[in-house]
This record gives sequence, C-alpha cells and structure tokens, in this order.
Amino acid sequence: MRKLIGNSAFCLAILLAFSSTVRAQTAGTEKKSMPAQAASKLAAAPQVPDFSGVWEMHMPASARKWSIYSFVPNIPEMTPWGKALYETTKPSWGPRAVTDSTDLVNPTTGNEIGCFPTGVPRIYVHPFPFEIVQTPGRVIELFEFNHFVRQIYTEGPHKHLEDLDPTWMGDSIGWWEGDTLVIDSVAFNDKTWVDRAGLPHSDQLHVIEHISRPKHDTLLVHITVDDPKTYTKTWDGELTYQLEPTWKLGEMICEDNVTFNELKKEGKEQ
Repeated sequence: MRKLIGNSAFCLAILLAFSSTVRAQTAGTEKKSMPAQAASKLAAAPQVPDFSGVWEMHMPASARKWSIYSFVPNIPEMTPWGKALYETTKPSWGPRAVTDSTDLVNPTTGNEIGCFPTGVPRIYVHPFPFEIVQTPGRVIELFEFNHFVRQIYTEGPHKHLEDLDPTWMGDSIGWWEGDTLVIDSVAFNDKTWVDRAGLPHSDQLHVIEHISRPKHDTLLVHITVDDPKTYTKTWDGELTYQLEPTWKLGEMICEDNVTFNELKKEGKEQ
C-alpha cells in the first residue's frame, strides 16, 4: 500500500512538472508572437503629432492692426492684371474699407448680400475659433465661422486628381513632414479674396500651408500664396493661434448676422 502511494505521488509530480513546462512553452510562444506582430505594425505606422483642440487667433500687439483682416502687413507686388482687379475690390475691413463694400462674404450695406464661402486662406483670418480633429489618415478643420469644414486626407498618393472643377474652398491634400502638417490646395474659383482686405486672386491660385505646434498651447499656420496671374512672385505670411482647452464651437450662421444687422439698423433688435 505504501509503495502504491509512493508511485502515485511520483507520477503526479512528473505530470505537474510536464504541465508546467507545457504552460511555460505556450506562454513563451504567445508572448513572443503577438507583441512582435503588434510592435511591427506600430513601427511601420508613422508617428505624427496631435493638433487636436479648439484654437483662437492670437497675434502680438504689433500685429493687431492687420491681424483681423489679413496675414501679411504689406500688400504683395501685383501684376498689371492683378493690380487692376485689386483696384475694383471694395472691402469691409482694412485700410481700404468702405461702407458700400462688394465683399461676397461679409454682410454689407451695398448691393451684395454677403455670406458666400470665404475660400482659402481667407478662412484663417476671420476672428472666430476653429477646431482640429485628427483621425488616422485624415485631419479635419471645423470652423465656427458659418460652420465651414475642410477635410485633408493624409494617406494615399500625394497628388491632386486630374480635371478638377473649381470650387470655393479648393481641393486639398496633405502629408506630414516630421512634426509639420503640409496642406497643398488648388482648383479654386476666382470669386473669393485672399484676405478680408480685398487682396484678389485668379483661378490659378495655389496655397500651401505648413502647420506646426511649437508649444502645447501654440499653433503656427504658415501660408504660402502662389498665383502667377495676380502676383509677380510667391509670397507668404504666418498666423499664430492659441489653444482654448475649455472652449466648444458655437453656432455662427452668417444669415442670422445679416438679419440682425438689418434689424439693428431699423431699431428693431430684441
């Protein structure tokens, strides 16, 4: 009887040892295969910065005179065609502002009704916040001003489609260069202005944006304008935005503002 118990105990010890070895080998195999695959995918995926958040324009005191209507303090040199077009614009803002503005975006007291799309890069100089939302392969800009939306796809071929129809906001593609988001936009119509001060452009407009985040609460948008029909050379400017972590975008509808201004003029505002 004692011998039988001894043999049983010996067999049980061998069985337990074998089971532990199998578990250890299995665990080792799982530990080696699954994380290795995940690590490989992680290594292959590009690491990009996160620009998500609500941003408000912020300019130093020296630039406030022009920051609310443009992103350049000086008028770029124009071609004869561009200069002739510029002299016909009647902006609501800037040094050439008039009361009978022909601005298609801002509500005016002239014959134009306003509230047309802003175009790019003008959308950046309107004094309203915008939000950046990032998803894999796409950066979305949500502008409080009249709820404009830009979707910049950062995956796939970095080239524009052929035979694009002209649009208000243009066709945008994007890619990452280190910690900078580059946005390339073409295929604009010629109905918008480059800024709120009446700088014109043709349908040859080509806009390149370099967006970076040098500090946690700072966003830089560097804008390059290339339009050989309107300007004698490529020119650029930069805007600074400040992070507003507690803000949410509100509802700003341009048509409501038109109605409000008309009521205010008639003394009927609520």
